[in-house]
Amino acid sequence: MSDTARLDDMTAIPVAPRASRSLADRLWLVAGLIVAGLTLLPIGALVVLAAQPTGDVWSHLIGTVLPRSLQTTFLLLLGVGLITLVVGTGTAWLVTMCRFPGRALFDWALLLPLAVPTYIIAYTYVEILTFTGPVQSLVREIFGFRTSREYWFPEIRSLGGAIFVMGFVLYPYVYLTTRASLLLQSASTLDVSRTLGAGPMRLFFRVALPLARPAIVVGISLALMECLNDIGAVTFFGVHTLSFSVYDTWVHRSSLAGAAQIACAMLALVFALLWMERRARKGQRFHTTSANYKTLPSYRLSGPRAWLATAACALPILIGFVFPAALLADYASRRLDDLFDPRLLSAMQNTLVLSVSAALLTVVIGVVLTYAHRVQASRTTQLFGRIASIGYAIPGTVLAVGILIPLANFDNFIDGIARSTFGFSTGLLLIGSGTALVYAYMVRFLAVSYGQIEGGFGKVTPHLDMAARTLGRSSGRILFQVHLPILRPVLLTALLLAFVDCMKELPATILLRPFNFETLATTVYNAASREAFGEGALPALLIVLVGLVPSILLARTSARSFRDKGSTRL
Repeated sequence: MSDTARLDDMTAIPVAPRASRSLADRLWLVAGLIVAGLTLLPIGALVVLAAQPTGDVWSHLIGTVLPRSLQTTFLLLLGVGLITLVVGTGTAWLVTMCRFPGRALFDWALLLPLAVPTYIIAYTYVEILTFTGPVQSLVREIFGFRTSREYWFPEIRSLGGAIFVMGFVLYPYVYLTTRASLLLQSASTLDVSRTLGAGPMRLFFRVALPLARPAIVVGISLALMECLNDIGAVTFFGVHTLSFSVYDTWVHRSSLAGAAQIACAMLALVFALLWMERRARKGQRFHTTSANYKTLPSYRLSGPRAWLATAACALPILIGFVFPAALLADYASRRLDDLFDPRLLSAMQNTLVLSVSAALLTVVIGVVLTYAHRVQASRTTQLFGRIASIGYAIPGTVLAVGILIPLANFDNFIDGIARSTFGFSTGLLLIGSGTALVYAYMVRFLAVSYGQIEGGFGKVTPHLDMAARTLGRSSGRILFQVHLPILRPVLLTALLLAFVDCMKELPATILLRPFNFETLATTVYNAASREAFGEGALPALLIVLVGLVPSILLARTSARSFRDKGSTRL
């Protein structure tokens, strides 16, 4: 390897020789180190807190709470994983490989459930399917029943109800990754399989499904991590998962150390999911050897098969988006005057301030991490990016426990100095001001911005950096004068995605919010906890409407990227 350039294994970006790196270049490395440290801080604090004695609380937890929570969590993940696997891969295959009525609509509409947080879907289905809800009321009216003892109806407040609802909310993760994998598969391979007599079903199970397995595993892992993070939906359904146990032990049993120990068990489960995901994908890389693009072979369905395919794609959209959104719109339309309620306006303002602040912070840090690796491409800077990305896999309840202790200690330290030096109390500067929430959002959703920004930087030729260097520009000036103007659309997309994710986050918000501080998410949660569905319909609908924006953007971006592949297959 020459003295004038060094190629990074992942990005192949030429960098300056080690001896000629300026102080500004080294500062990017320091910035990456600081960000990685901030990401790891909650995990380290969590481990330290879990090592503290809990008296007889832990013996109670290990004897009663933890085994039941582990079993319930395992069954929930298993059920949700099966539903997302079947629905996600099935719809992806139909939309990609078959032609039937409504296919063009389903191509993007199958992503709509991503716009609705799981706790809002749970919130609506508890109202839809309870005894006083519209479904059971219609059953009683049709058959003349008077009481619930006269007929059987499945109980929505149960583990089965949680599996059903959460599965039909989270399947788009599998649909999205599987569809992308199917679109990138070799058309020649599928053509050869068809010439050898493989029918649609055999082609799906023997050829397409094995080739798409890495993508399917990634989608299921994302869905299961979202399921593990949830606290609102499982609370509404009365299902005691590990996430609920962390909240219950912290808030109701007043044992932060006990909550930390359960959180460590959750963290171990998350890392186990990540390990299984990488293990399942180990060696599962498939490449298209032909450089010529060929349209994938497709099957034109007709008669009953066509309408069955239409129904199979329409049902997940109806369950995961249309029915809940219609109910929310109906209830919200009756309470439009609440738009001017000071409490709702305050919640909207708090949500906007927190989400915008955290989204801006994640974008800035994402730029810092990505550019640090571009300036000094090495295993160290690559490791910083990977560390910063693990926050998305950490449930909000686990993050909240890990963040509280170091920030509370810092607040107490500043307060002690102010009392001894100036004679007044500063109070809880970080926790009481909402800074802890912004920090939690940043750690949790940094991977969202980082992934977008990393992809954008990868499309900017390194020759621009080299040309700017020859003109005497420093790394900082290159970033602001060259890269940021080019990456403006990417940065706006990253900002939007991070904003919506922050706005929908519930577990960390519940546990870290200041006293008497409400957001739209906590307003919905509080209304559902009081069985006051009407009060929570309007803020829930506002969250859904804002969440539609990135879902539609994601659908359009996905469709455009595959439509514009041109003559090559990446």
